[in-house]
Amino acid sequence: MDFLVDGYLRFRARHWHERAALYRTLDQAQQPPVCIISCCDSRVDPVTIFDAEPGQLFVIRNVANLVPPFRAGDGLQGTSTAVEFAVRNLRVRHIMVLGHAKCGGVAAALDGRPSDDAVFLGNWISLLDAAAARTKGKADQQSAVEHESIRVSLERLAAFPFVDAAVKAGTLSLSGALFSIFDGRLDVLDSAVGEFKVVG
Repeated sequence: MDFLVDGYLRFRARHWHERAALYRTLDQAQQPPVCIISCCDSRVDPVTIFDAEPGQLFVIRNVANLVPPFRAGDGLQGTSTAVEFAVRNLRVRHIMVLGHAKCGGVAAALDGRPSDDAVFLGNWISLLDAAAARTKGKADQQSAVEHESIRVSLERLAAFPFVDAAVKAGTLSLSGALFSIFDGRLDVLDSAVGEFKVVG
């Protein structure tokens, strides 16, 4: 707790004080133009990676940056609910699925299912099965699945009816990228050729 309080005090003294006017403009509502679906890995913070200001990114985080298939009314769905809120309520103009190198969720899926006492994790990372099947036999399957799972999540995302409608209306676009914090590298999916290309 001391770590968090100390961090808050630094934030309040420096960051908030320097941007107080900006924060006051955010008082009534948020209108972020971009939604990012990212992994909850503590090393991968979209706001830091893209040097964004408060109010610019609507970030959805989960294990392995996955988008589940569209299933209306199928239980409590945090990621799907947040996507719907981003598209229908906030009317974001762009959604990026952001993966990352050395993802623990991908490693768990490739190493076999989690321990028997895992309550939620096994079912969630089974969403990686499609990407694992497509990349079977690759020399570096960990990296291959990290990239392929982004393509799979984009396919699933495009199948959400309200996402599909917004894309067709020209009010929403989708993209995929993979970040490696270890070398500061960002690979962006070129939708025209279906391959990832290094930025910069």
